[in-house]
Amino acid sequence: MERRIILPLLFGLLGAAVLIGLGVWQVQRLQWKEGVLATIEERLNDAPMTLQDATDPKYLDYAPVELAGRFTGKELHVLASLKRIGAIYRIVSAFETDSGQRILVDRGYVLADQKDAPRPPVEATIIGNLHQPEEVDSFTPPPDLDANIWYARDPVAMAEALGTHWLFVIASDTSEDPAPVTPLPVDTSVIPNDHLGYAITWFSLAVVWLGMTAAIVWRIRRRTQ
Repeated sequence: MERRIILPLLFGLLGAAVLIGLGVWQVQRLQWKEGVLATIEERLNDAPMTLQDATDPKYLDYAPVELAGRFTGKELHVLASLKRIGAIYRIVSAFETDSGQRILVDRGYVLADQKDAPRPPVEATIIGNLHQPEEVDSFTPPPDLDANIWYARDPVAMAEALGTHWLFVIASDTSEDPAPVTPLPVDTSVIPNDHLGYAITWFSLAVVWLGMTAAIVWRIRRRTQ
């Protein structure tokens, strides 16, 4: 009798151990992700720096910056959507700083019917954050260059198209009055953090697995009685 239950019992315990291990790993990942998000939030709330200071490797991504210069009038339009608004276009413009650097600035968004509204060159002071969006994957369609429609922000390709450096600033405020583009600041809400849900799933599967193992062992023992 005992020999008949050894194999299913070992199989059940081994499977449960694997599932519990995956759950523990997700809990560890959750703690790591929460630490990363806390660091980003702290950096987002820092006082703005000059572009030169912010590009120090110890800052760079999400570093707050203040830029003075001018929008050149050259821009790219990225098709996107916002909850409760619908289709929008993010406006990525070439910006020339007072020190002569040409970089990319995500000015924010306009409604779909304002895509081709005139936005001529203008002097401006911008407050925002350095960030290199990683939105392009194998499923991203190539941009429609004739219609000036992009389907993801691609700093390297956009820098080549606008003749700028690939440094990318997401604007949170501008001195323009009125601002022709509504800023869409970078924040942590777009960074996925699903590790708690994954952990609960793995632990739940472990409980189900143990329950099934107990049921199988019980049935084997009944048959042999």
